[in-house]
Amino acid sequence: MTSPTVRRRRLSAELRRRRVEAGMTLSDVADVLEWSPAKLGHIETGIRKWPSVMEVSALLRLYGVTGGQREAILTMVRESRLRPWWTEYEDVLSSAYVGNEAGAVAIDTYAGILVPDLLQVPEYTAMLARSQGRDERAVERMVAAFLKRQEVLDRDNLERYHAVVEEDALHRVSGDPELLHTQLRRLVELAEDDNRVTIQLLPTSAGPHAGYAGPFTVLEFDEGESSLAFVESPHGGGIVESEDAVARCQLVWRNLVDTAAAARSTLVSLRRLALLT
Repeated sequence: MTSPTVRRRRLSAELRRRRVEAGMTLSDVADVLEWSPAKLGHIETGIRKWPSVMEVSALLRLYGVTGGQREAILTMVRESRLRPWWTEYEDVLSSAYVGNEAGAVAIDTYAGILVPDLLQVPEYTAMLARSQGRDERAVERMVAAFLKRQEVLDRDNLERYHAVVEEDALHRVSGDPELLHTQLRRLVELAEDDNRVTIQLLPTSAGPHAGYAGPFTVLEFDEGESSLAFVESPHGGGIVESEDAVARCQLVWRNLVDTAAAARSTLVSLRRLALLT
């Protein structure tokens, strides 16, 4: 079963498609069911997060959806209403992003001057949390949340995790040789042992590059669902859904991949750095 967040988005799209196939407008449906058009609009756009089985059943009856198709959609409703683990950590992570990350089949990420979240060792995550002014309880929660997120790399349906890592991100922790060595070993192990994980170092010598606008991640999904992007910002960042905006992020990503060292050269560099620390 995929992420409830992804299920909700697919459910919204499916209900919208079924209404259109039935030849009905939002106002038509609202009049028949005596709902407000806003209520139905919220269900179809996903703004209303948890439509009930009863509400969706009423829509399916109206649209003439029966049998196995009806049961498949109602199963999607039930799965979309499950409470996922990340809702317990909304004080230390973006629930909207993690919900999509948990259901992605491919993840392409550039984290700027930081080591990407899914590659961080706990000591690095703790250092980062403290640099943000978090107290020790919040530090512990952030470490626990990031470790839970990193289980994404073990999912059977994850096809690709590709990270472009700034060389400067590693230099910034060079003042703590033990932390740097631990983080380097983590990167080496992932690059060596998991053929779905690709890591490319972006050398400082590359100078100005396409990623200077800031960190971002592109997520791809199965079942023909459109890709999303998450763009970081000082206020926490946000999901990008429009096709044009996602395409621009993908273009920047391709430029970064072209600029960064090849995966094999990166592994050699990481091994060498690990030996020197």
